[in-house]
Order: sequence, then C-alpha cells, then structure tokens
Amino acid sequence: MAKKSDRVVVILECTEATKEGKTASRYHTKKNKKTTTEKLELRKYNPYLRRTTLHKEVKS
Repeated sequence: MAKKSDRVVVILECTEATKEGKTASRYHTKKNKKTTTEKLELRKYNPYLRRTTLHKEVKS
C-alpha cells in the first residue's frame, strides 16, 4: 500500500489583476502542508497584464 503524501495541490491567483478589474491568471503548484502552514505568495507572470505580479494561494 502506498504512503499518503503530505503534498497538496494549491491554486495561485493574481492579486493585482483582480484589483484592476481585469482577468486574473491562475497557476497550479504543490506545497508540503506540514512544513508550509501559511498561504503561499509567489511572483509569477500574468500574460493579461504582460508583467510579473504577486500571486496568492486561494482556497481550494
């Protein structure tokens, strides 16, 4: 029987695009829920704004 993994799939959504009322880009990534208990915040590229913006983890 396989061991249950501590990694979960999370969705990162652009915060700057939602403030401007434009289309928010989303990325899917994995995180270890035991070592990283707080929400992820990463700078990722938003193709709709054509620049790198802050993406925060949304409730999945």
